[in-house]
Amino acid sequence: MRESRLSFNYLMLVIGSCVIATLGLMANSPAVIIGAMIVAPLMLPIRGMAMGALEGNLVLFRTGILSIAVGTGIGVGVSFLLGRLVGLPQWGSEVLARTQPNLLDLGVALAAGGIGAFARVRKEIADSLAGVAIAVALMPPVCVIGLGLAHADWRTSLGATLLYVTNLLGIALACMVTFLAMGYAPLHKARSALSWMLGLVMLLIVPLGAGMTRLIYQARLEAALRSALLNKTITFQRVTLVRSDFNWVVYPPEVVLSVRADEPITPRQVTLLEEFVESDVGRPFTLIFQVVQAQEIRRETPAPEEPEDPVEEENPGIPANPVTPLSSLFHKGIIPPY
Repeated sequence: MRESRLSFNYLMLVIGSCVIATLGLMANSPAVIIGAMIVAPLMLPIRGMAMGALEGNLVLFRTGILSIAVGTGIGVGVSFLLGRLVGLPQWGSEVLARTQPNLLDLGVALAAGGIGAFARVRKEIADSLAGVAIAVALMPPVCVIGLGLAHADWRTSLGATLLYVTNLLGIALACMVTFLAMGYAPLHKARSALSWMLGLVMLLIVPLGAGMTRLIYQARLEAALRSALLNKTITFQRVTLVRSDFNWVVYPPEVVLSVRADEPITPRQVTLLEEFVESDVGRPFTLIFQVVQAQEIRRETPAPEEPEDPVEEENPGIPANPVTPLSSLFHKGIIPPY
């Protein structure tokens, strides 16, 4: 009951974790986002809500719901204000990664919720709660919702909302099952609440299954595009592909190719590559090259010594000056006059 209460400490942790997560998302910094996950207290009222629903404790259930709603609203509001203030021109990979949830995210939420509930029961493993908070990542999708609203990007906000609801319901269901298995409530008393929660989670299977199908399709397209570029084009026989990043939010999808090359890549080459990729893969892509010029540099070697002037053989009979007049040679008797 105490950990689900809407207290001053809870509100401060929500605000602080939201600011950290939002700035980390805008800076595209995974380390900062992980820090926000550890600070965020949203998992505590979710666990209390699950316990209240399982035991039929309406006070605990309502307390958990209220704390979750207020924490979520504060998170969306703070991230909205920061998004409007900063005015980020485009999203980084950390934001985009939270806009396309799939069945894998539901699996993570179920596993994290189960471990979180088990850690609540077994005090000796409470240290693992930080790892659980990192795994399920409740606050970042809330912040992505606010950032999307700040830029009127409804697609981003809807994707992040689906991810947040998936995490919330997955954690709640796993907590209820774990508490039930640990003997905190009889099955006949918890059957109704458990059925409702299971039904809500099942409703997510359709959009998450579509997301999973899309993820597999995108992974196959990415592999086909890389294979076409590396094995079927002359350009990539002359450059080295270092990294490729795909942005599936825009259409046509953007592919940022980081390459090392001896010579610059021209816009004409990029156009021809895009036409070839569309014909080979069957879908248009926008190719963006980030070229690092490759230079061969070796250690310095000492400069070769200049050869010394050859020592002229002393010949008292022939002068060293090649332009000595012949008349002087005649008079000295060195060259005969005939």
